[in-house]
Amino acid sequence: MSLVDDARRLPREQKLAGGAALALFVTMFLPWYTETYFDRGKFVHDDLNAFQVFTWVEAAVLLVAGSVLFLLYARSQKRGFHLPGGDGFVVMLAGGWTTLLLVWRLFDKPHLAGDVGIEWGIFVALLAAGTLTWAGVRMRAAHRPEPPLPVATEEEPRRPRAPRAPRVERTPDRRPHTAPTEPLGEPEQLALDDPPAYEPPRRSR
Repeated sequence: MSLVDDARRLPREQKLAGGAALALFVTMFLPWYTETYFDRGKFVHDDLNAFQVFTWVEAAVLLVAGSVLFLLYARSQKRGFHLPGGDGFVVMLAGGWTTLLLVWRLFDKPHLAGDVGIEWGIFVALLAAGTLTWAGVRMRAAHRPEPPLPVATEEEPRRPRAPRAPRVERTPDRRPHTAPTEPLGEPEQLALDDPPAYEPPRRSR
């Protein structure tokens, strides 16, 4: 199934968000600014698109457009992931942030060598950013459920490891202590002479 067929199966509000994000990207090739400078005795006017004057503002606009397109592509492929606040809230926030950046750019123009003016392309980009914000509001109001998260597959049971033999701590002398083969004789008793009997002295008559 082709990418176009996947995009056709998206809900209406998501198609609107995808169209607005794609239009926002295309407007970056349109003339956003004009530079006027004096060269060889005459004034020269150059039209510049967003890529010719690429600052952090234009980078943020490009990032918003690419992120929304990738989000809708992932939803068309039924990829399950959850965003904080839901898809509608994220798209609405991205569109509102881009609108604020473009409005701020109308007053704070990029710094170039000559005088910088505003061209019609930036107003088309402003319209696309506002449409993206409205598409996010529509997506929030639709309350469409997100694709379910992928179920983790069960891992194969690991084979039990063979029990290790208990570690024997070595001692300085591991020879077994055995009983003596011959019985020990009784200790030799010292023969003590009996003391002489006591005889009282005889009295003489």
